[in-house]
Amino acid sequence: MDTNKPVVGITMGDPAGIGPEISLLAHGDKSIAHINKVIIGNIAILKKVALRAGISVGEFREIKDLAECVFATDKGINVIDIPFANPDELQPGKVQAIAGDAAFRYLTKGIEMALAGEIGGLATAPLNKEALHLAGHLYPGHTEILAHYTGTKDYAMLLYDEQLKVIHVTTHISLKEVVETLNKDRIYTVIKIAHNTLRELGFPKPKIAIAGLNPHAGEGGLFGNEEEREIAPAIERAKAAGIHVVGPLPPDTVFLQGKNGEYDIIVAMYHDQGHIPVKLLGFHSGVNITAGLPIIRTSVDHGTAFGRAWQGRANPGSMIQAILLCEKLARGRLEKG
Repeated sequence: MDTNKPVVGITMGDPAGIGPEISLLAHGDKSIAHINKVIIGNIAILKKVALRAGISVGEFREIKDLAECVFATDKGINVIDIPFANPDELQPGKVQAIAGDAAFRYLTKGIEMALAGEIGGLATAPLNKEALHLAGHLYPGHTEILAHYTGTKDYAMLLYDEQLKVIHVTTHISLKEVVETLNKDRIYTVIKIAHNTLRELGFPKPKIAIAGLNPHAGEGGLFGNEEEREIAPAIERAKAAGIHVVGPLPPDTVFLQGKNGEYDIIVAMYHDQGHIPVKLLGFHSGVNITAGLPIIRTSVDHGTAFGRAWQGRANPGSMIQAILLCEKLARGRLEKG
């Protein structure tokens, strides 16, 4: 094992979805053969999926200590095996409590390993929020679990694609709650997180644009005053801190401007405002980064795709990009010491 290279932990996600398949396909993809990788999941389920989906991976190695890993795509699969009481009970393509619990345990094991410095970061396959809740884990999603188990207060969801990068002020809340809770302190915090994360990714002075909440960014208060009351003061505070930021700009044009290279990242006010343009442009190449954590976490920018589960039809593109970006961030932190 090369201790000078970070190890990327790939959490398998909901085992009833496409998580196991994209984890296997990504692990063996030659474009990331240079990256040290280990899957955090269940060997029995991975074997079943490999058989049903027609994926040839060679040996499955149960890893107790990372020193046991063999890092080469043609030398089999390294797996931190998390017990699953009865793999035969699992039904592919269905929401189940046992699957939600398994996904939760894969993730918390990965967080534990990352906090201990055993792995350089996590690249996570998708979980299902309904299955998670059925299992009694009442979190809105990956992001909130990661924040809770790392003790992080200030974090944000950042969607990264070569064509467009977006970070969110709010995510898994209703539109009514967005309007009620939007505040200048949170917006300023997200601007800072965006600035710091892009600097880690190689942007020396990121150009940040802020999307308005309302149509035409409020049109001077005609369509709402959140821009004047909450967004503009956060922007001025960020400028005073030396951050290159502009806005608030009309949300119907700012994402096109970001795609065209005028800005390095767009700050979106709510979930779908940011997700729709990124998924339209890069559904199979976009990566989700939980920015602001003490550990590195990247993820696919899509869901469990139960309709394709275990059928050999899953596209591992986003998972491959998540692993590449995770390793880039981890290598950068390792080099900085």
